[in-house]
Order: sequence, then C-alpha cells, then structure tokens
Amino acid sequence: MGTFKIEGGIRLKGDVTPQGAKNEALQILCAVLLTPEKVTISNIPDIIDVNKLITLLGNLGVKLQKNGPGSITFQADEVNVAYLETEAFKKEGGSLRGSIMIVGPLLTRFGKGYIPKPGGDKIGRRRLDTHFEGFINLGAKFRYEREDHFYGVENEGRLKGAYMLLDEASVTGTANIVMAAVLAEGITTIYNAACEPYLQQLCKMLNSMGANIKGVGSNMLIIEGVESLGGCDHRILPDMIEIGSWIGLAAMTRSEITIKNVSWDNLGVIPSVFRKLGITLERRGDDIYIPTHEGYEVKTDIDGSILTIADAPWPGFTPDLLSIILVVATQANGDVLIHQKMFESRLFFVDKLIDMGAKIMLCDPHRAVVMGHNFKSELKATVMSSPDIRAGISLLIAALSAKGTSTIQNIEQIDRGYERIDERLRALGANIVRV
Repeated sequence: MGTFKIEGGIRLKGDVTPQGAKNEALQILCAVLLTPEKVTISNIPDIIDVNKLITLLGNLGVKLQKNGPGSITFQADEVNVAYLETEAFKKEGGSLRGSIMIVGPLLTRFGKGYIPKPGGDKIGRRRLDTHFEGFINLGAKFRYEREDHFYGVENEGRLKGAYMLLDEASVTGTANIVMAAVLAEGITTIYNAACEPYLQQLCKMLNSMGANIKGVGSNMLIIEGVESLGGCDHRILPDMIEIGSWIGLAAMTRSEITIKNVSWDNLGVIPSVFRKLGITLERRGDDIYIPTHEGYEVKTDIDGSILTIADAPWPGFTPDLLSIILVVATQANGDVLIHQKMFESRLFFVDKLIDMGAKIMLCDPHRAVVMGHNFKSELKATVMSSPDIRAGISLLIAALSAKGTSTIQNIEQIDRGYERIDERLRALGANIVRV
C-alpha cells in the first residue's frame, strides 16, 4: 500500500489542466464493443480504474493501438465472448464497478453479457436493479448465480425496443440500457433517464457511429434501433469532479490557481455552489481563475437560515463533490449543513477531519453540520487512511492546508480517480512525497 507524506500550510500557485473525465471514460470505453470498426478515443485519463477497464477490454479480445498520451484506437472485431465465463474474468470484472457497463453492449451485439458483482467505492448500497430490469424490458432473460455473485443476461436474436420508466435516474444504468437499445429492433423510450453531460457525451458518440438517439440532454430518450454501428473519433470532456477538487483545494490552501480548459458549459451548478460558500472564482474564457483567499463567508438562505448543500441527480449538484464541499466548509466563515442523500456511507470519513480539529457534527449517516473556523484555527496534521476516491482527495486537501506533516495511507484509492496527483501538486509548489 502506498503512502503520501504531505507538509501542510504551503500556499500554491500556477496553472493546472484537468484530466479527462473518469465517469465519461468508463461509459465510452464500453461502447467500443458495439462495433467491429475502429474507434479512436482521446483525452483518456491515466488512472487505475480506467486502466483496469482497458486491460479488461484487451483480455476480451479488443485490439488496442496507443497513439500517444491519452489516445487509443480500439477495434472489437474479434471479441472472445467465452472469456466472460472464465475464473480470470470473474476476478478481473469484480474489481471494478465500471465493468457493469460492458453488459449492455455485449448483450445487444453477441446475445449474452455476464458480470461478477462489481467492486468500486464502499459508500453504501449500490443496486444494479435498474440495469437488469432495463435489459429484461428489452427481452433478455436474467440469470443470477447467488453463490458466485455472478449476474448474466442472455437473448436469442435481436433485442426488442420497449417503453420503460426507470425506477431511479441511474447514470450507469441509463448508459447500459442505451447501449443495449441502439442495436435493438424497433423503438425504445427511456423515461427518467439520467442526463449528465457524460451521458450526453455517450449519446453523441453513439449517434456519430450511426445510432438514432433523440432527446439527448433530457430525461426522456427515444432510441430507434439500427442494424449496425460504425467507427468514430471521440474526445472525452474534462473531469468536472477534478475541477471541483482544484477549486476546493485553492480555497482551503489560500492559493492562486488557474484551472485551464474546464468546459464551463458542462459544469452545471458546480461554480454557483462554491460561490455559496463564499469562494471567489472568475470565468476567463474557458478557464477558472481562483484568487488568493484570506477567508470566505458562507451565504445563508434568503430567510437567514443555515445554508444546506445537498446532492441530486443532474442538473442538481453531483454527489461526488459533497466530500470536497464538506472539507472546504471546515475553514469557512459560517455554518453549513451537508446532506448526502444518495449514499449512506459517504460521510464516514469525517472522524478523520474531527481528529484534525475540524468542528463537525455528524447527525446521521446522511447529514453533517460543519462549523467553519474562518482560518482562526488551523487543522492539525495527522496520520489517516483513504477510504474511497472522493474522501481520499478531501483528506489530501485537508492535509495540504493543515499545520505540520500528515501521512495518508491507502493512496491507491486516490490513484483510482486522480492522475499523477502528487506530480501535479508539486508543479504548483506543494511539498508532497509518494512513499
């Protein structure tokens, strides 16, 4: 297990360019299975979770040609579907939650798709019902081997288009069903579909390959199935979660940072939520400029009540940034109620922040009240372990702002979602060492 040693209290300065979006990459990479033709994807982030999926695709028989940093050409013209029933696949597929999204493409193109119970962050229950109910609606037969936690769907011939109202606006569930429906016979209507920018990117990519998807960006997608799809070139958006992480880091460490090429139009409410915490950020072209903050004052609701920041499906505030908002609030001037609605274990890292001197009251698994120090009391360095990707980066931000030298263990969790984070922080002036 790797470790970061971080000397806190150093103000950073400079420019940083966000990596390609992890959550888009996991969808887009699975979509290469839909065609035997070449698909070239650029701006692929070099992170553990994405690299695991690329390796999995290679083991399935997908040909990979690296074109340069972040660019790979994929060709799925000789897919080995038999690999899905091997012990090696069960072990490999179970280590990555994003692997669930290979099922839709494999089912619609080859008539079968299997996956072991997928891994990922331990942030509470993450049900798969939406995925498989969608496949069943399209005519597939569901199979579950309880002892092995092995899921499967099978179908003879083409899937059949259908109307479905999803029980939750699951991003990965919507993506999986969309990929299955593009080659189905007839028309599929998906209501209560997720509409995140990364899901929109998937739909735009599929349309460029010859799919017929209407309603992109809304919560109702209408898909007219086609016989086959062709190749395409696709560029992944910058990662909005990493962009939010850099905003929070700049404020907490009182640093002057410019985040380059952020795709402002795809950030939704993220800038306005940070502004509610009193953080100044300026739009300069397609960049975000964050000046040095000597303090930031929380805005109350219009009736003077405590500010509440909660997650919600897009276009609401993404749950992946609530951990960052929570840690940034520890040095705000004012109080904030953080309400994590979607996952019941995502706030369970606050004990580590409390050990560092933060004033946080955990009300229940979903809610925490943060009473900001307004920089009158610095966080204290400590030894801690990263429980998941987003908590890990939040603890890293806390350590960079703290007094003294902190140690963060289990940093593989951070590496799953953040590309060369230590190198990029050192380029801004941080004192961080990977041990």
